[in-house]
Parts: sequence; structure tokens; C-alpha cells
Amino acid sequence: MGAFHPYLIKSFKHDGHLHRMWLKNWLVPDDLLHETHRAESMFVLINSQTKIVEADGKEWVSRIPGISFFIPKMWFNVVALIEEHGVRYYCNVASPPYVNNGIITYIDYDLDVIRMPAGDIHVVDQDEYEQHKTLYHYSSIVDGKVKQGLNALLARVRAGEAPFQDELVMFYYERWKEYGAEG
Repeated sequence: MGAFHPYLIKSFKHDGHLHRMWLKNWLVPDDLLHETHRAESMFVLINSQTKIVEADGKEWVSRIPGISFFIPKMWFNVVALIEEHGVRYYCNVASPPYVNNGIITYIDYDLDVIRMPAGDIHVVDQDEYEQHKTLYHYSSIVDGKVKQGLNALLARVRAGEAPFQDELVMFYYERWKEYGAEG
């Protein structure tokens, strides 16, 4: 089995300023990826109790494990949060990921989709998106990509398609704890 390798995740805003960083994440090795995730060349990363740095320099530590899914060419990413009452999915409508030298970067476009453990789905931060669309002068191309990303994301969530599968989230987390936690 391949090793879990450390990665840094950085999100930016459209104007290029840093939004947030997750300092310690562990990339799931290819040989552990489920075939549906491998078929889409997903990057699957795990973190738990990781330091997070905000744009203003404020630092805090995540309290619950998170499994992040980045899919090349897709205008969203997904974080599965392992909570006491089940898996909650927090999804960012965002530019496709850029991966280079152990760092994953993307532009966060404010819109978020949350799928609760019971299955209810919420689209949040629509006002923030509209404000930033004006502030940062999103082009019609970016606006169209964001809306396509939101629609594609909602279709996956509703259909329970990858990566919205609790059993795979738990599989990755258990393998990481067993073989790769903290390297």
C-alpha cells in the first residue's frame, strides 16, 4: 500500500487574496482509492485536529475529522465532516483545483451546499456570492461556470453519487487511522 503524503490546502478569493489555509492534510494513496474516485482522478485528503489559518491571520484547530474531495475540472469541492450523528457534507462552489508540489489551491466562490446527516440539503451564502460578484467583477464566463458548478454539485448530492457515500468516507478515515495517521 502506498503512503499517505502531507498536503497543504489553500483557498483564495477571486481577486487573489488568501481566504483560508488548512495546514496538515494527508493524501489518500491511489491504491486505496475506490474505483469510482480513481476513475475521476479525485484527490482525497484527510485531516483531523489540523491548524487552519484565516485571511486575517487568525488561527484555530479543526475539532472533527474531515475528508476532502477535489475533482479535476469540476467547479466545486466537497468536505465530508465526520460528526457524532453522522457525516455532514460541506461543499464549496469553487474553481477546479490546482495541484502542485504538495499544495492544492482553488478560488472559493462563496456559494456552499450543505447536506446534513439526515439527508436535507441547503444552499447557503447566496447573498455573499452576489456581493462578491459585484465587488470582484466576476465575468459572465465565471458566473456561468459557478452556476454550472452549483447545478452539477446539487445533481450529485441528490443522486447520492460520488463522493456522497458515507461508507467510503468512513473507509478512508479508518484506513488513515490504521496506517497513515500523522504520517
